Amino acid sequence: MSIPARPTALLCALAAAAALFPTATPARAAASLTFGSCPESVPSPPAPDRVECGRLNVPLDRRHPSGPRIEIAVSRVPASGTPAERRGILLVNPGGPGGSGLPYAVTKRAKLPASVRRSYDVIGFDPRGVGHSTPADCGAMGGLFAAPGADPVPVGPWAERAYLTAQRAMADDCAAGAGEEVLPYLSTEETVDDMDAIRAALGEPRTSFLGVSYGSYLGAAYAARFPHRVGRMVLDSVVGPWDWHDFDVIQSRALLRARATFFTWTAAQADRFGLGRDADAVRRSYLRARQGLAARPVAGFGPAEFDRAVYRALGRTERWTGLADGLRTYLSSGDVAGLRPGSAFDSPESRNYEAANRIVKCADGPGPTPGEVLADIRRVRRQDPQPVLTGLEATTCAHWHHRPDHRTPLGSPAAPPVLLVASAHDPVTPIQGARELRRLLPGSRLVTLENDYSHGVFASRGNGCVDGTVAAYLVDGVVPGRDVRCAGPGLPGAQ
Repeated sequence: MSIPARPTALLCALAAAAALFPTATPARAAASLTFGSCPESVPSPPAPDRVECGRLNVPLDRRHPSGPRIEIAVSRVPASGTPAERRGILLVNPGGPGGSGLPYAVTKRAKLPASVRRSYDVIGFDPRGVGHSTPADCGAMGGLFAAPGADPVPVGPWAERAYLTAQRAMADDCAAGAGEEVLPYLSTEETVDDMDAIRAALGEPRTSFLGVSYGSYLGAAYAARFPHRVGRMVLDSVVGPWDWHDFDVIQSRALLRARATFFTWTAAQADRFGLGRDADAVRRSYLRARQGLAARPVAGFGPAEFDRAVYRALGRTERWTGLADGLRTYLSSGDVAGLRPGSAFDSPESRNYEAANRIVKCADGPGPTPGEVLADIRRVRRQDPQPVLTGLEATTCAHWHHRPDHRTPLGSPAAPPVLLVASAHDPVTPIQGARELRRLLPGSRLVTLENDYSHGVFASRGNGCVDGTVAAYLVDGVVPGRDVRCAGPGLPGAQ
């Protein structure tokens, strides 16, 4: 493959990448991956642990290794145990597509059981197109970062046409910003090759892996391509083996179930929140808030921003109190401060995340047609007239400038047993995805946190049954004889 002489945002980032990793005396060299100091975005772990960073030069197109190349940013926190305790490397990914994994080696490792920290060098990396790995840029993304944004739930022919027009503009912006010639190569399959290049550069015979959310999809794709190089693999909060648009629609239905549970939970604490004494009354309060913001946004906060806040809150039950308080405050005073997330949606990090998210999803397989997009939205709206469609990110693939000719392969019967972990009522990655993916990974086991409603389980929910089962697998290779069901925490009390 040849790339035209005109620069693209992605390829221009190659020159800037060198400045992100200052020259330093390497802590340790392994093949072409040399470690030194880290960018400021990577936190320091508590002493005596240390984190070190480097960059790995890889082909843009794995089928043309002598063609253009990009750099992948890698971080490492060495195992804290003795040499006899060491089990190799544990590559980690926080999800997305679009999540930065460079700091994740530090932040996730801090939550891992001590036995896992003693056993593994924890390896983080920014997937291609993300963070410090030649980040992708889609510019305005069809108005996605406008504040207030357009209502994300189209109602009626005019709104549906406007919705598709915005998706087409997003696809055009990504083609112009990242470069049409680059779009096919910011895919999960190419990232999987980068993962194996990291393994080889570190001199390890196998890759053990912990992937959360989209990270589970990455892990399943690695198992498909390199089954004999899989060490111990944990796939947490599993994305199912579906086309991305189909997954997004499944998620939107799960969000409706989670929101209904939230309404019931809020009504049970009517004296605390004042939003209604039954689920229907709370729903009316919720709709009144959204309709008010649609009619008159407050300081750039309208229906799109409202839905993003709801989407974020529904994914973790510890955020439900804040959502209910934010609704009450807005309805009583018009103040939206309690509904705003902690970081700006249009920050550079968020812009890169949203760009990489669409680019990867649209590179991973054939997208839907515009007619299928509208038909799916209408079906969800028949289930509930006011759904949360924030996660319908692959709709822009209906207008993408590159049309992949195959889906990303997932799983392999040649891979060793994998541990899948799921929350029974996770609305972001519904548990049916774990059950479907397990069919592609024979011999694997599913660890379910029952009576739980949150996204992200292992070393996240503080559940001893889950954490103990996964630690035993990672450290000692103990594969449960059957699926494991762990007692969950239930719904939280008001805080």
